[in-house]
Order: sequence, then structure tokens, then C-alpha cells
Amino acid sequence: MGREHLPGCCGGGGEQPQAGLSRRTLLRGTALTTGALAVGGVFGLPGIAHAAPSIYNPFAGYAITGSWQDHLNSGSLGGIDFGMGVGTNLPACGAGTIQNIPNNGTGGHTVTIHHADGYRSQYMHLSQFLLANGAAVGAGAIVGRSGGAVGAPGSGSSTGPHLHWHMINPSGVRINPLTYIGQNPGGGLPKTSTEQDGIPGTIFYKRMQNWLRITS
Repeated sequence: MGREHLPGCCGGGGEQPQAGLSRRTLLRGTALTTGALAVGGVFGLPGIAHAAPSIYNPFAGYAITGSWQDHLNSGSLGGIDFGMGVGTNLPACGAGTIQNIPNNGTGGHTVTIHHADGYRSQYMHLSQFLLANGAAVGAGAIVGRSGGAVGAPGSGSSTGPHLHWHMINPSGVRINPLTYIGQNPGGGLPKTSTEQDGIPGTIFYKRMQNWLRITS
């Protein structure tokens, strides 16, 4: 089972439209409001309320080869290991900004995603960084490629190909991302306008914003 030992490692019902407003004016207002909320939720602009970051599990299709408790039992501060081949694309579990940490002790090459409200996610034992420090990403964006092969650059103390994932709360304590998701449901990739429920999602509104920009 590929697992690193990380003792002491820092992980680092809606209202009706008012009479006299044109359809275009309504669309413009909706798009601008949606955009402002999205920016506030991701970057935490002052004056705009936002909840804890929306996180999803991009690795649900991979077997867990090391549980949270397995890590604690081995002296680690905690993490989840997912078995996957070297070079597997790693999607961001939520929106944020990127920090790359080469050779992060026993964790090897590490990507940190800084989310809203001081939360962070870390992927460890990477074989390749793909984005620059400070790059802004949305949920599902590819932030790096997995590694973990014994002795390979960036593998740290890994004993086999896998990805290690943990989160860090605003107090600097490692937390189980799967537990966090269970307690904060609603995360996932942005919806498109082709959702079965027929409700337009964020991609739809981004396209509408672009259309408004062009027509203006």
C-alpha cells in the first residue's frame, strides 16, 4: 500500500419582475449579480458574505489504498491515499488559487489549493506541476499529475504510485476531506445548461455574461 509517513509535517420561491423593465435589463442584472456572488465566494472580497468552500471528491473512481485512520496509526497527521498510475491528471477539488511546493519533505512535490475562508487542500507525491503559483482555478481544473513511484523525483517517502489528499482548516489542523464533504454537501463540478433538472447552471450564466459583453 503506497503510504507516506508524515509526523510533524505541516500541510502546509422567487419574486415577479417589476413592470417597465425590459427583458434585456433583467438579463443584465441577473448576470452581473451572479458574477459578483461567484467572485465573492471564491476570492472573499470584503463586504460580500460567503460560506465555507464547496468541495467535491474528484477521485471517487479510484480505490482508497490508505484510509485516514491508517495514516493516524502510522504516525501521520492524516490523509487519504488513492491508488492510481503515475501521470494521472489531478482535478481541483474546489475553486481557489495554486501554490506549488517542490520536495515538501516526505510528501514530495505538493500542490496546495487555497480555498475561501482559509481552507486549503493538498495533493502530495506529484510527478508534475502544471500551473504557476497564484493561478486561479475552478473545481475540476487539472492542477498536476500524480506520482509516487519509489525513488522517483517528487515522490517523497511514497512506497508506490498513488495520490495523497488531505485538507487543512483555517486553524491549521488537518481534516479528512471526505468527512468535510459529508458535512458540507453541495460540492461538485459546475452545472451546465443541459442538466436533467432543466435549471441553468454556472456555465450557462458565464455564456450569458459573455453575450451581454459582446452585445454591449
